[in-house]
This record gives sequence, structure tokens and C-alpha cells, in this order.
Amino acid sequence: MGWWRLDADTLAGSRFVLSPLAETVAALKTLHGGTGAHPGERRWLATALPRYRERLAADPVAAALVRTALGPRWNATFLTPTPGTPTPRTTAPGTPPPGAAAPLPDAAALFARELAEVRATPPAVVRADLAETLGAHDDSALPPPLLRHEDLAGSAAGLLSWVWTETVEPDWARRRRIIEADVLARTAALGSGGWAQALSDLRPGMRWLGGDGLRTGAEPAAESRELTAAELLFVPVTPGQSWLCWDVPPVDGRRVRPVDRYAVVYPCSGVLADGAGPPVPEALAALLGRGRAELLVALGTPKTTSQLVALTGLPLGSVGRHLRILREAGLVLRRRAGRSVLYHRTAAGQVLLDAVPGAEAPGSAASTSSAGY
Repeated sequence: MGWWRLDADTLAGSRFVLSPLAETVAALKTLHGGTGAHPGERRWLATALPRYRERLAADPVAAALVRTALGPRWNATFLTPTPGTPTPRTTAPGTPPPGAAAPLPDAAALFARELAEVRATPPAVVRADLAETLGAHDDSALPPPLLRHEDLAGSAAGLLSWVWTETVEPDWARRRRIIEADVLARTAALGSGGWAQALSDLRPGMRWLGGDGLRTGAEPAAESRELTAAELLFVPVTPGQSWLCWDVPPVDGRRVRPVDRYAVVYPCSGVLADGAGPPVPEALAALLGRGRAELLVALGTPKTTSQLVALTGLPLGSVGRHLRILREAGLVLRRRAGRSVLYHRTAAGQVLLDAVPGAEAPGSAASTSSAGY
């Protein structure tokens, strides 16, 4: 299994980064696999997968490209560049995002900047990266459609652009809420339990070893690396996908050793990424009002206001007002965990839910992900 040895400067400077391109690559990997990690993802696939398959059927080069680039262990490096300039809401792991909502940055413009790096990859580097995913020494092992094509980077960028425009961007506001809620939950875990708790379920096999060691995953042949004065980024995505990436600049059409930026792309907590939760009984909605009923049902496990915003889609101000009323009624309590405030149902709130026919009290949900670099 692989591990990273982190010096103090690298660990102290690590931070969370939002990346529309990583979200899009995760969506592409999910479409390629054809199965969802949770009910919300399966609902998304039911709509997106038929259109994706039609897109590949009309573009044999893109179909061969995605089959080759998304290998069983390794993604083609040019397809997963390390995220670039942080967005205004990028946060350090020790500093939770502001509680007040901020204007969304132009996600389309950020995606375009990230995609430009993929599109600009030299042809020889693309072929070398694709050969690597096949475990080959040169590009002679590539499928014929890829050997003959002169702009594989452009073809890959075109497919990613389609996935973004058709399947990710229309739902970006909800996805962003989920990502920000996950970041807040991670920073709360860091404040209360340290790195061991914050990174324990980031991706399959990842574990903080104490001292300066981070086990990166369960892959038996993964490399070990020394991260000295490096930039370490954590990149949450809503699909159940995970991979590692780092800067590997090309020289003479080949890749050289990585430099100083590394990233862990990981899936948001399953309870957030699903985004649906148990249904709210109409009788409970009639009694409390739908917004307050949704919050009471969602609070089977402690959650922050940002997590509740992500789960319900309610505005932050409305969530705050509803929580105040539920607290005054004795149905909800709050407690501080590090720098975060968590809300949970009281015994009276649970009795009320139990008394309403059809109410389901959700338990905790573990995050799900598919392993692989």
C-alpha cells in the first residue's frame, strides 16, 4: 500500500479546493462504470446514462479514449490535472467556511480554465499517459482509433465539456452546497478529533498513521512519496469516486517526476451526496410546516446548518429560523464541536416522529467511494 510522508509545512498549509473539472471527471467515471453508489446517484444515472451512451455511439474516438483513459487502477494523468488556482471559498482544513452564504463564483469560467489544461496537453504526452494506463511501454498498444487520431486532448476535452454542460452544470448549485457542507463537516472533525478522524474515511484505505505519515489507500502497488514543502489539496466531489493526482510536467513527450502539488479527490459523505433522505410525512408537515418537518426528519444524526442547507435545499436564513423555533419547542438541541455548531433531535423530537405514521428516522450514513488513482 502507498503512503505519503508529510512535513509540518505541507500539513499546515493543506486546504480544501473546489474543482468543477474534478466533479466532471468524477461524473464521467460514474457514467463509465454505469452504477450508482447511492439512490441519488442512481436517479441521476437513469437520466444521464442513456444520453452519455448515445454520445459515445456517435463518437468512436471518444468511446475508445474513455475506455483507455479510465484504467482499472490508474486514470490517464492528463485527464486529472491537479486543481489550479483556489476559488474564493477555498478553505484551510483548520478553518471552516463562513457561515453566511457567499455569491457563487462563475463555475463555468473556472471549469473552462481547468479544461484548458487538459486541452493543451501535447499529443505525445497524451499517448504516453494512455499507454501507462494499459501497462504498456509505448503507444503501440493503443486501440486503432486512438493511434490514428491527431487531437486526442481535444477529443477528451470535448467529452468532458459535454459531461459538464449536459449532466453537471444544470445541478451545480446543489452539488456546490453538498461540497461546502462536507468541507465544514471535515473541518469540524479535524477540530474535535484531529487528522486521524478527519481523514479516516476520505477514501478506501486512507488513514492517518500519526507523526508525519498518511496511508493513501489500499492499492498494494501504490508508490510512497515524500512531500516536503509541498502543496496538499483535498478536493471533494459528489459522485462516489476517489483518486490521487499530482503535478507531473511533461518533458520531450514523456512525464518526469512530480513537483510540489498533490491532491486527494474524495467523495462527499454519502448522507450529503444522496441529498434525498427519508420522505417527510404529510401529517408532520401539516403540523410543523414543511421546512421544519424536513429539518426534524434530517436530524437523525447531528448536523450543521450548512449540511442541512445541502440536504434540504432551503436557504440558510430559513434553516436558521426553523431551527430556532424547533429549539424553542424542545424538539431540537444544539452543541458545539470545535468551531462548528451541531444540531440534533431531542427525545421529545424523536417521540413526535415515532408518533407520526410513515415517519423514518435516518441513521448515520457512511460515505461510499470507488477506489483507484
